[in-house]
Amino acid sequence: MNEIILRLIEQGGYWGIFFLMVIENVFPPIPSEVIMGLGGVAVARGTMSFWPLLLVGTVGSTLGNYVWFMIGDKLGYRRLQPLVDRWGRWLTLEWEDVEKATAFFRRHGQWIVFALRFSPFLRTIISLPAGLTHMNRGLFLLFTFVGAAIWNVALILGGKFLAEFLKGSTLVMDIIIFGGLGLAVVGYVYRILTWKPRS
Repeated sequence: MNEIILRLIEQGGYWGIFFLMVIENVFPPIPSEVIMGLGGVAVARGTMSFWPLLLVGTVGSTLGNYVWFMIGDKLGYRRLQPLVDRWGRWLTLEWEDVEKATAFFRRHGQWIVFALRFSPFLRTIISLPAGLTHMNRGLFLLFTFVGAAIWNVALILGGKFLAEFLKGSTLVMDIIIFGGLGLAVVGYVYRILTWKPRS
């Protein structure tokens, strides 16, 4: 079955990776670890090249984060809070989370946008307070791009190493690929079903 998923990734090509990375940063549940990791497997198979994959994955990730930055920058606190109160369930997010993230951003400074690119849970949400506090746009894009690039290098090389290490062991690859996808989807559904606002 992993062959089917890999072929879908390969047929989508670099544009497919770009689109998935944008969506991953705007709306869950497919994590970049799975997307870029599979891209690394495609590199090992010779159907994708490292540098184009890194570029499209990083640009897609930066664009997806920029969407959240612009939402915060353009809407501001007053117009954003009703939206979070109404639709927060689907992001398992409530207004208190936004306030905590904003306080965290103010406390640690703008460089935190770069540092949190390596955090699976905080790398996207930090873009919202960056927009709410009207962080310099160029600096935000630079920090996001560089941080995402470093993280994507690790994911691609990890996927490539795994494919080469497990070459010929399709069962183990099936378990890893479907395990990653399954955990992401099940985790997201569980969060939605069990999520309750603190209020």
